[in-house]
This record gives sequence, structure tokens and C-alpha cells, in this order.
Amino acid sequence: MSSVIKIKKGLDIPLKGKANKIVKDVNTNSYAIKPTDFHALVPKMMVKEGEEVKAGSPLFFDKKREAIMIPSPVSGVITEILRGPKRRIEEVRIKANDTMDYIDFGKSEPSSLSAGEIKSRLLKSGLWSLIRQRPYNVIADPEIEPRALFISAFDSAPLAPDYEFILKDQFHNLETGIKAINRLFEGKVHIGLPKSNSKSIFEDLQNVEKHYFQGPHPAANVGVQIHHIAPVNKGEVVWTIHPQDIVTIGKLFNEGRYDSGRIIALTGSALLETAYFKVLRGTNIYEIVNKRVAQAELRFISGNVLSGKKIAKDGYLAYYDSQISVIPEGRYFELFGWASPGFKKFSYSRSFLSNILPKREYS
Repeated sequence: MSSVIKIKKGLDIPLKGKANKIVKDVNTNSYAIKPTDFHALVPKMMVKEGEEVKAGSPLFFDKKREAIMIPSPVSGVITEILRGPKRRIEEVRIKANDTMDYIDFGKSEPSSLSAGEIKSRLLKSGLWSLIRQRPYNVIADPEIEPRALFISAFDSAPLAPDYEFILKDQFHNLETGIKAINRLFEGKVHIGLPKSNSKSIFEDLQNVEKHYFQGPHPAANVGVQIHHIAPVNKGEVVWTIHPQDIVTIGKLFNEGRYDSGRIIALTGSALLETAYFKVLRGTNIYEIVNKRVAQAELRFISGNVLSGKKIAKDGYLAYYDSQISVIPEGRYFELFGWASPGFKKFSYSRSFLSNILPKREYS
């Protein structure tokens, strides 16, 4: 077993509302892809309102790097291209068909393909957008070979989804995705794992270097792991990818199509029920949260409460997210709250008497 990297500085916030390990389906036909989810990408539209698309059809490409395209997660009709100030494209909304129609990219075994063929397949399908580049966390430049690729196989953020639970039935696609990624460049693939007594699904992956982390959040942040494994020096580039996105790449080669399906965690103290949901990328969250929240002023977040983005109750899941958080908006005011003993309050600095009481979870 590799040595354990211990993270000492950080904070685990004990919030209420962790997702119950039950996977449910959701019925919706409304989806959207948001160009604002891609740092430094300047979108050039390839579709118009009213046009029909298939799952895998390109919606827009990057004006600066025309080979990089963003695909449609579903087959259906482009209902609206929503623009903001200065006509910036904010959302491309799609109404899905009852029956999914996929573009056929062809099945293949990654080990039988060259690096150029795999890169071409990823660019043509739009799945190159799943690989991101450090520094700056932008979509990877296909013309630059990285020093290494890093994967964080767990999440330490508040109420984070459990990837071991999400990916328990996806080892075949995970393995194929790793094979494809490994052939793209000469460097190493590093996987960050939590120190645990139970065996991880990632343990059996071949041709990867495994590293174990222990400590509070942000121990699972891929940037923290890069810093401790092999820091990025001036002029160097490394790649990162999300575990569920490796599965998506694996399905491209195993099934010959872009399957945008993923499992997300519905979390938060403002929910009447928490669970995991099978969705497609860019799904509308209304049908997921509508009957599971109390009647109050709430904040809906695509992602976790620390780094996620606020969205509307009928907003759309961000491109890279695997979590929805629902919490009270917090507009209340407590008179002389700073002077109270704080029996029911959380404090990092141990300023409240709650520090001497049994541990609890907070809203």
C-alpha cells in the first residue's frame, strides 16, 4: 500500500442533509447546456432555435480552439438560446424527445487505437470537454501534451456524494475510460483515494498510480492532491478529470455513443427527503426538488455549499456537477446573536459552548 498523505489544515462542516443511499429516477424533458460552465470558452453556435438534434450533436464550439465542441446531452429540439448582457449566450435549452436518438461514433477497444485516433474520437463526440487543464481549470488544449493526469476518486466537501456508491456497477466502463486516457499521452495517471479500511472500486484499475489521503476538507480537492503528489511548475501543464466523466468516456468506446447519464446526490437540511437520482447532464432540477422541499425561502445550489453555483428552483444542473444542495436562504436576524452562549451554533474557532457538547449536525 502506498504511503498516506495527511492533510492537517482544513475543516469538515457537519451539515444536516446527507443523501440517503437510494437511487431514484426522475422524469423530465427539459435540459440546458450553459457556456458559462466552461472557463475561458467563447461559444460559437452550431444550432438554431427550432432545430432538431441527437444526443452527441455539437451545440457550439470554442472560437479560440475550434476543435473543441460541446455536445447535446439528449435528442430533441432546441427550444431557446438564452442570451444575457451584451448578447452573451447563457443557456442552450433543449426539449427532449420521448425516445433517445444517439449519434453512432462506433464501438472500439482503446488498446487497438492510436493516441491520435482516440483524441479524434473524443473531439468529434465532444467528450474532450470532460478533460480539464491546470493551471486555470480550462478545457484541456488538445495540442499540448500534459506532464500527468490527476483524478480525485472521492469528495470531502460538505454533504458530498459517495463515488464508491455511485460507481459500484460501472467498473467495466471505468476501466475502458482509463485505458483510453492512458493512450493519450506518455505521462502518468494519478488517482487520489481516501484512507479507508474498505476496498475501493478504483483499487483494481491497472496502469495508474494510487495515492491515499487522510484529513479534513479540502483533502479531496484535486488541486490539493496535485500539490502533494507532484506540484505544477512554471511552464508545465497537467490534466484532471472527474470519476463519472471517465465512465462517460468508457461508454463512448464500449457502446459507440455519448451517454450523458450520471447519478447525482440531492442533499441539504431544507429537504424533506434526500436521495441519489439518475439524470442526464444539464437536467432541469424542478422535478427533483419540487415535492421534496418545505414551503420556505430556500437557496438551490448546483454543487456543494462552498463552491457550487446558486440556481433557480427550475434551474439546470451545471455541466460538471454531481450534487444539488438545498439550504435555507438565511435572511433571518438574531438580536445580539454574537453575545449568546451558542449551544446550537457551530464555530471553527471553538468560541461557542457547543464545543464541549456532543457532536451534532447543523442546518
